[in-house]
Amino acid sequence: MKHPPAYYADYLQLDKILSAQSPRSAEFGKPAHDEMLFITTHQVFEIWFKQILHELDSVREMFLGDYVDEKSIGVAVSRLNRVATIQSALIEQFRILETMTPLDFLEFRDFLSPASGFQSVQFRLIENKLGLKRQARLDFNDAPYDKRLSEAHQALAQRAEIEPSLFDLVERWLERTPFLKFGDFDFWRSYKEAVERMLDRDRETIERNPTLSEAEKIQELSQLSRTIENFAALFSEEKHKEFVAMGARRLSYAATKAALLIMLYRDQPILHLPFRLLTALVEIDESLAAWRYRHALVVQRMIGTKIGTGGSSGHAYLKQTIDAHRIFTDFFNLSTFLIPRSALPELPAEAERELGFFYGSESLKK
Repeated sequence: MKHPPAYYADYLQLDKILSAQSPRSAEFGKPAHDEMLFITTHQVFEIWFKQILHELDSVREMFLGDYVDEKSIGVAVSRLNRVATIQSALIEQFRILETMTPLDFLEFRDFLSPASGFQSVQFRLIENKLGLKRQARLDFNDAPYDKRLSEAHQALAQRAEIEPSLFDLVERWLERTPFLKFGDFDFWRSYKEAVERMLDRDRETIERNPTLSEAEKIQELSQLSRTIENFAALFSEEKHKEFVAMGARRLSYAATKAALLIMLYRDQPILHLPFRLLTALVEIDESLAAWRYRHALVVQRMIGTKIGTGGSSGHAYLKQTIDAHRIFTDFFNLSTFLIPRSALPELPAEAERELGFFYGSESLKK
């Protein structure tokens, strides 16, 4: 070998890792057995956070330019799926922490103050790099989220805020989608016509259904009217901009149309990887919400309605962040506008060739 042999413990720097657990209860002469579990669990959280940041940074790097190599999309999907898998392990890890009882926790809780998981700068970096905006965050005891961080960690978090987030980069990538028009075929116009036909059929089905009473027909027609209003807003760029200004939507109009194209025609070979990319982002956001929910439950189980060690309102604050700190909600809400495959506008032959991989003999001759 051209390099010296590696030794397992040295390669993993186990001397550093395994000597990094120092229970404060023992320092003050009141050793609490379960503090070791508490420290270990949170250290493992932070190690996985580091890996998540490593994956997110690599994906962000792929999307930074004005052109994204198609070969990179598969790699990005793989790494984002890895993030989602890590998140599943993090959520499951709460089960280990819950083997500690509330009384066990009280044995060392006071030694932790004012330290808090709220001071995890890596978790804040994950949120910022995914695309959570400062203005969308809930204040922490009437103070900005980074107020409790050290000055060095505040600088890291604030730098991540001004860098292009994964949300921003994917939005720009979607806006460059070239498949919305093929010659005379206009996806948006054809999709709108298909939606109108579908809604007309729905109205006719309700009105002619002999099993429905008049009251039931009125109720179902009222629900259909709300659906029609949702679609009408989708087809109005001005209305979309109003929703963005109000904070009800975030994704640009061009990116929304492209994302919907990908969702509807996901079976086309060229659009399958982009569909998996959007799905991976949805899964990551969903897992973040699930992690916050499990965290809130653990906090409630351990301290009830007491104030947290960092001075927050405990589980009540954590529960509020579950919905407030969602990032890719626009992709979740696209399901509102999906229509059956059988109702999709038929693609012209030119579009089929562009979206598929046709390498038959005729193609080779050209």
